[in-house]
Amino acid sequence: MRTTVEMKPEHRSALLAMAARRGQKGFSAVLEEAIGVYLGGENERQQRLRGFQALKGSVTPNEADEMRKSTIDLRESWR
Repeated sequence: MRTTVEMKPEHRSALLAMAARRGQKGFSAVLEEAIGVYLGGENERQQRLRGFQALKGSVTPNEADEMRKSTIDLRESWR
């Protein structure tokens, strides 16, 4: 599919240089790969976020206060 993408000239130059090193005329394959990597990373980030959100409420406010105080005490003793 063809589309128009706005990008900085230095990004375009870098993509063209990368494609040339790979023996490719244009940078479509490089851009396709980069988009795939980015989208895959985004999926992983969303899965981690859902995992973190599932932990909400697993520590009581009192437990959280105690952990916070312990952390502050430990940090103050570091030298």
